[in-house]
Formats: sequence, structure tokens, C-alpha cells
Amino acid sequence: MDRYFMKGAEALAEAAIRAGARFFAGYPITPQNELPEYMARRMPAYGGTFVQAESEVAAINMVYGAGATGTLAITSSSSPGISLKSEGISNLAAAHVPAVIVNVMRSGPGMGTIQPAQTDYFQASKASGHGGFRTITLVPGTLQEAVDLVYKAFELAQRDRNPVIVAPDGFIAAIMEPVDLPEFRELPPTPDWAVVGCAGRERNLLLNGGLNEEHQLSQNRRAEAMYKRWEAEDVMVEEYLLDDAEYVVAATGTSARICKSVIDELRAEGIRAGLIRPITISPFPYASFEKLGSHVKYVIDVEMSVPAQMVLDVRVGVQGRFPIEEVTTAGGFILKGSDVKSKIRALAERK
Repeated sequence: MDRYFMKGAEALAEAAIRAGARFFAGYPITPQNELPEYMARRMPAYGGTFVQAESEVAAINMVYGAGATGTLAITSSSSPGISLKSEGISNLAAAHVPAVIVNVMRSGPGMGTIQPAQTDYFQASKASGHGGFRTITLVPGTLQEAVDLVYKAFELAQRDRNPVIVAPDGFIAAIMEPVDLPEFRELPPTPDWAVVGCAGRERNLLLNGGLNEEHQLSQNRRAEAMYKRWEAEDVMVEEYLLDDAEYVVAATGTSARICKSVIDELRAEGIRAGLIRPITISPFPYASFEKLGSHVKYVIDVEMSVPAQMVLDVRVGVQGRFPIEEVTTAGGFILKGSDVKSKIRALAERK
């Protein structure tokens, strides 16, 4: 591996190229602009194609077209830009075309601000487009993990012939850290389903809708089986100091990064805190919450989102066995570790 000191968005782009991405289409929006800028410089050097589209709608449909030929394709945007791509993402899922979508989350709703947030949780994990389809959605907590997850996302997309979402918040995209970059992956052969020249064989047909009601139903059943396989095989989660934890923090991404330091500080004070950090928010690690022991007094959901969103999944996992408290912020304000610490201290003082 090669070790570099890089900015987050640029490291994400380099990881995608090394994973085999050879087509990028996107449209400028802060705070992810360094990613397409980097792609514009580097992609042609590896025989790839970079397109600055005229809009987010155009960009996602260009990715659809490139992906349909078997080319590994990626797009990136931020929050409202992903909203504009949502129909195209649904079409990718319906037609079984693999692609990687990077959403560098910023504050919302509406245009919001250009500052980091986690307010796209529902969009990224529950409804990245119409029709009830799902994606594997990966949320990194460090820049190194962001690099590793983008690299892995291309494997998952090709395996399932489905779009995969990587959803770092704006903090991860903006920081600079040392990262170990993965090796360049050998480009895969053109898959047998790809829409390319068909001389001498049956033509391939990729449908973003059903031929009829029965076909649509069968395709939805096929997707349902895939989603259940994800729940059994593809959940990714970090569990930190849970064996004796009385106060369990649930957090992801940058929030979890901050909370981990808080937990270490609370442990030094004699307060037994622990962490569940979902890395996949779809599929969600419900089992990590279901297996919490009777020593737990509180679960504390921590998010850079107001109102809290991940807390709904946390409630499903907890199943009413423990009270749930929240620590939240939004509007582009980075979570303060002191707020989390104060909340847990106050809970520890309750009789």
C-alpha cells in the first residue's frame, strides 16, 4: 500500500480509481467539489472518462449509461444534489446496474448550509429514490475507513448489480489525514449482461421497469431476497467496551469518532460507557442492540441531526428494554464532546 497525507474528498476519489472506476459524471456542489476536481485531473491518466454534467439529473443518467456497458461508474454530490439524482438511483436499482454514489452530507433540509451534518440519514438508508428499493449504505468514521469503504463499495456493487451509497459527512471530506491507499485493482472483464455490441448472440435488455405486473413482482421478490442476504451477511458495526457498559452510546460517522474519545474519558472517571457504531446503516446492526445485557442503564443516541433520525432504528434494536436519551445538533454545528459527556454524567447521577 502507498501512504499519503491527503484531503478527504481527494482520498475518496483516489480510492475509487484504484478500485477500478473508469467513469465519473457529476456536478459541482460544496462540500464535495474537491472529489470531482481530483477526478478531472486523474481519471484520464488511467484511460477513464470524466464528465462535468449540466446538472445532477444528467450526471446520474450518464452513470446509468456507462454502468450499463459494464464500466465501473461513480458519481458524487452533496445532500440536495443527491435528491436530484434520486430517480436515476431508483432506475439503476431497477435495471440491476452497479454504481457507486458518494453523498458528502451537509446540513438541511432545503438547501441548508454547506457545513457538515448527518441529516441525510433517512435518505441514505431508507429512501434514496422511489419504489422501495434499498442500497447497502456505508458510513465511515475516519478518513482511512472512508478510503477502504469506497474501495469495498465497488466490490459490493458488482456482486449485487445494485447501486451502493457511501455517505461521509462534510467533516470527513474536508479533513486531512494520513491514509494507506489500496493497490490498483485489475479491471474486471466486461460482464455477460452488459449492453454492448451483440453480433453473434442474443441482445441484452436492461429494464428499469417491469415488462408487466408479474415481471415487476418477480423482480421485487428477487430484490427482497437480496436484502435479506445483506442482513445476514453484510452488516458492519464497531462495538466498543460493551461488556460491562452501563451507558451505551449509539453514533455513526464523525459523531462516533468524537464519542469514542468521550467514552475513554468517562471510563477514566469510573463511568462505564460503551459505543455501538453502525458502519452500514443499511443494513442496520439491530443485533448489536438486541444482545445488550441487563447491566445497561441507558442508551444514548448521538447525531448531528435535529430531529434525530437514526434513533428510530435504535428503538427497533433496543425493543423497549432500556430508556433512550438523545444528544443532537444540526445546522452545520459539529457535535461537542462536552455535551455528550455532560449528558452521560447527568444520567450517572440519577437515582
